[in-house]
Amino acid sequence: MSENNQDPLILRFFTEIGIIEQLARAKLERALPEGMKISQFAVLNHLARLHGKWTPARLASAFQVTKAAMTNTLQRLESRGLIKIEADPSDGRGKLISLCAAGRNMREKCIAKIGPLLADLEKEFDAQKFVIALPFLEEIRSYLDEHR
Repeated sequence: MSENNQDPLILRFFTEIGIIEQLARAKLERALPEGMKISQFAVLNHLARLHGKWTPARLASAFQVTKAAMTNTLQRLESRGLIKIEADPSDGRGKLISLCAAGRNMREKCIAKIGPLLADLEKEFDAQKFVIALPFLEEIRSYLDEHR
């Protein structure tokens, strides 16, 4: 594979991120338990990290997907007993999504399954490289999130 070092630096940066995302997604999805998809794990992880109750629209916005795509993912998670979907008391037609104990357990199971993949990366790359890269990646993510 040839690289075009003539491309603008920022394009090369985001190309690398895109390729990393594709490779990581494929590898992680193969490791997830019980037919879990990355999209489902991502929602469980989001709910576990940020707690509270979320509307489907707010989740769709957070993941930059359509409300229909999020609804599909949420229905699959609910059918497995991993999330709770309840009526929003402040909006009769609205729904609120929260994580169930089974969802928290599935998230932990997923993390355990992908653990060896993460451990391989930790063996290959010095932890200090991750420490150095993470603040810049968080800054880029924050900027892009604020400028949707």
